[in-house]
Formats: sequence, structure tokens, C-alpha cells
Amino acid sequence: MSDTPQTDDPMIAALLREREGYSRRGMDQRVAAVDEQLRMRGYKAPRRGTQKPPAGKSDAEKEAAEKAAAEKAAAEKAAAEQRAEQPKGRQQQAKSET
Repeated sequence: MSDTPQTDDPMIAALLREREGYSRRGMDQRVAAVDEQLRMRGYKAPRRGTQKPPAGKSDAEKEAAEKAAAEKAAAEKAAAEQRAEQPKGRQQQAKSET
């Protein structure tokens, strides 16, 4: 989104920012809900020629996110297992004979 405001109405501006965030994350149902609110307030999107709206995550991004999530889950599981171990306690000291 550019730094120049697309409207003077603060509610429209807020909805446009909200819509952009949802669009970047591929949350199409939320984008549609925001579009409905924009229509109710009389906002008409400017024509941008042949530019496509930003798509959701690419396959490579999805795979990277899945890999990161799997690594995080494995780390959390290892930490949980480590916490589940019984404390070792103090080891008995051998008495020295003097």
C-alpha cells in the first residue's frame, strides 16, 4: 500500500488497510467481508488496469511454513520430554575414611 491516502474518510482508510492485510495472508472470506463493508459505505475501488490482486502463499512458501512448523513442534516435544523426566536429585557422596 502506498503512503498516499486513497480517501479522506478515516473509516474507509482503516477498512482498506485491514483488507490489504487479509489479502496478503490469503484470507479470502475476510477480504470479502471487508469489501462488503466498503460497498456499504459507498467506496468504489480505482481501476488498476491488468494488475492482478496479490495471491495467497506460493507452494514454496507453504512448504517452508510447514517445515518450520514441524521443526517447532519437534523442539517443543523434546522440551516437554525433557521437563517430564524425574529430577535426578543429589548423588550420595562417598564418605572418606580418615
